[in-house]
Amino acid sequence: MAVKIEIEEALRAAFTPAVLVVEDVSEAHRGHAGFREGGETHFDVKLEAPEFAGLSRVAKHRAVHSALGADLIARIHALSLDLTP
Repeated sequence: MAVKIEIEEALRAAFTPAVLVVEDVSEAHRGHAGFREGGETHFDVKLEAPEFAGLSRVAKHRAVHSALGADLIARIHALSLDLTP
């Protein structure tokens, strides 16, 4: 299964997204550390979910990392998060 789909499914299972956009931006990082041929190494995620209300930026990021799990996080070189309630 594509990493992008795994990210989307994990976030939909953990949160109630009003907006969820997962973009594979790996090609823009060709030649940089962590890039692998075929992509699926660098992702931008925009997630708006009510579960983020009242949480600090660090707490939001921890919640997303927890939802994705250690195995999936280990396969991603870079994850840019835009998180709002």
